[in-house]
Amino acid sequence: MHRLRALLLPTLAALLLAGCASLGGPTPAQQAQAAQAQALYARGDYAGAAHGWLGLAAQGGAASDGYRLRAAEALHAEGQGGRADAELALVRRSRLSAGDRTRFDLLSAERALARKDPQRALSLIAALPATLPPAEAARAERVQASAAEALGDRWTAAVARVQLQPSLRGPAAAANGSAIVQLLAGLGANPLKQRAATLLANDPMLPWIERALAGLGTALPRVLPELASPVGTEVTQGQSVLPEGYHAYQQIAVLLPQSGPLAAAGSAVRDGFLTNYFESARAGQPRPQVRFYDTQGTAAGAVAAYRQAIADGAQLVVGPLAREGVAALFAQPLPVPLLALNHPDNGTSPPPGSAEFALMPESEGAQAAARMLADGLRNALVFHGDDDAAVRAARAFAAQFQAGGGEVVGSAQLPVGSVNYASAIRSAVAGGVPANAGIFMAVRPEQGRLLLPQLRVARLRQPAYATASVYGLRNDPNLDRDLDGVEFGDAPWLFEAQPGLPVRSELSGQLPDVDGRAARLFAFGMDAWALVPYLDWLRTHPGSYVSGATGQLTADAQGHIQRVPLWLRFDNGLARPLAGGLQLSPPAGDGTEP
Repeated sequence: MHRLRALLLPTLAALLLAGCASLGGPTPAQQAQAAQAQALYARGDYAGAAHGWLGLAAQGGAASDGYRLRAAEALHAEGQGGRADAELALVRRSRLSAGDRTRFDLLSAERALARKDPQRALSLIAALPATLPPAEAARAERVQASAAEALGDRWTAAVARVQLQPSLRGPAAAANGSAIVQLLAGLGANPLKQRAATLLANDPMLPWIERALAGLGTALPRVLPELASPVGTEVTQGQSVLPEGYHAYQQIAVLLPQSGPLAAAGSAVRDGFLTNYFESARAGQPRPQVRFYDTQGTAAGAVAAYRQAIADGAQLVVGPLAREGVAALFAQPLPVPLLALNHPDNGTSPPPGSAEFALMPESEGAQAAARMLADGLRNALVFHGDDDAAVRAARAFAAQFQAGGGEVVGSAQLPVGSVNYASAIRSAVAGGVPANAGIFMAVRPEQGRLLLPQLRVARLRQPAYATASVYGLRNDPNLDRDLDGVEFGDAPWLFEAQPGLPVRSELSGQLPDVDGRAARLFAFGMDAWALVPYLDWLRTHPGSYVSGATGQLTADAQGHIQRVPLWLRFDNGLARPLAGGLQLSPPAGDGTEP
């Protein structure tokens, strides 16, 4: 009996292996052939992959329909649509696995789209499972976008492309982004604004709507911050008394350009950061270890610096400074929270747990509009320079002013290289100047000093408001008397109007960026440190704010740090804080230097 069993066992094993295909599983030889076909497909040899999978399908067995489906996919990728359709027609969908049935429906939708049947393609996509693996989800979004566009449904096509965007990189992402903006711009400004009004604050469509509107010369109104209570109320925690909401980190990393064309800006931000860092230590606050990393001002440098900072044990990362670097990091998994020091160039919101802080011209324009409306002005004349910041500020002003019930009755861009603005003024007032009008200027100091006297000569004596760019960062009454009466919002630290911060006049001469053109970046760096301990508290306590060097700083639920500036008016050539500001006394000094 034992001898008979010894003879039968090898025979039974051989029979089982031979019958493996008929029992539902591929043989080892078939598995090897399938792996080879998959490798050819991965290398882009779609014809070779199709030949291999068709050879497997011809052997029959339970897996033959799956092999034929893969052959049809390879033929579709090769551009042999007719052969792909023929093979797909031979596939028995009922014999496919659940995953392969999804792939069958996806390929059927792609082939319907190729045959100019977008309606059929959309119906097949609509029947897919709600949750798909990433690769299949990307295919479905491509089909949906192309089909909707073919049917003239620009909004649905744009939504599908926005959903596809996170899965793309490099030129493919750039091309898809351009297509999104073109689709949305084709809807027109007013329909886009109406759509935006129905969306939640964190909807991924909003940044793309903003980009499309910018191309159309307009913008969305901003949700301006409302301040309720300052952070830092002292509370007892065990045996210690600590500021409420204060989070003490052990180690943080700061990503700034220390080389390359942005190195000077990075230096100003670094010096401001360290100045406030050491000041807080003298005040008895916990002081984490800080490490600086060079981003070289590039997106690749920012990603590499972040990864190195994480490897070195950082618990929070501050930076980078360049918009491209911020966008690159927002597209990465962020295992450690990030306080980005700019707004990404693609407009995306910070990932959950992270935040962004930027000195945005759009914010200045919107704040000026709100101030004019609060002063009872319902009509506006707008003048702006040709630089990007001025154009963005003017666009944001108009959007905010109109959303608040005001009307921009005239606008003009100041001519480049000219000191005579008479034609720009005539163009702006061509439609007349109604009552309750004000003037908004997004201009540099030298432009403002020329523009305002010419407006007065033209008998335009309406109240004038401007962005911070009108102030040249140091008091110069001999020149700035031409700006008398102009109101603008700016960083309170520049005017020593925010108690509790290192005093600008005391730092003057010690650090070059305190007195130079980079003074606002120095103040920005001070605020980067001031925000660090309170990021979580600001996000979870609406209306709470940090009294910062650039203004009162608060955060929305999406992690955007918003800024309420100090309002000032030129008076006898000096910029002085207005009543209701943080401080009513003029800046220290003799009136000629800050």
